[in-house]
Amino acid sequence: MFLESARELIRDEGLLGFQMARLAELCEYSVGTLYQHFGSKEDLLVALTTATATEHVSLFARVGNWQAPSRERLFAIAVADSIFVQRNPEYFRVAQYTLCEVVWRAASPGRRSEFMAETAEPIRTIVNGIIADAVASGDLSLGVLTQDSVAAGFWALTCGVHDLVHAEGVCDAYQTEDPYRLLCRHTNLMLNGFDWKPLIDPHDEAALDALIHRIQKEVFHDLCDHT
Repeated sequence: MFLESARELIRDEGLLGFQMARLAELCEYSVGTLYQHFGSKEDLLVALTTATATEHVSLFARVGNWQAPSRERLFAIAVADSIFVQRNPEYFRVAQYTLCEVVWRAASPGRRSEFMAETAEPIRTIVNGIIADAVASGDLSLGVLTQDSVAAGFWALTCGVHDLVHAEGVCDAYQTEDPYRLLCRHTNLMLNGFDWKPLIDPHDEAALDALIHRIQKEVFHDLCDHT
């Protein structure tokens, strides 16, 4: 209840003005009771980020279990990100604030460990598993790179897009296309850059649309409108 009310309070009144006393009042509990569950505002924000991110992990898990070539599965991670942000439009704004150094370091070690165990590590395992499958099948050669270093490139790309989307006016100023379609396009360019087979024409709009639609239909059929 506290986390759901905090989510609604942040959505309605903004993030920077969020106060534990206001949350306790909204939930009709004392501030002391609230602090029995969360040792600080920072702990609550980390817990809120962790709770919402479990859906993020579940979408990635679908991709990890999808019976498809490794390149299509890695590309599907970008599609999963797009679906997640449509379903949780405030998540990355809250996460960006929560994971900044000042808030993250002020949270308790237990809450930070919980976030790592329930979100960061499962996502790392899923993405690295796809990369390992690509290497084993001959679709990808790591060379001097490691699985983690390849994954870090995609992580930086997706986080960068989320940050730009939530920096109000930035994408408008640059007059870019839909930022999440741009994420998909750049994912294909990066996959080509890694020489991840099979190479494709990243400018083929029809092929891009067809792949996104197939992923939506085969992996996320219950979350997407196919009409």
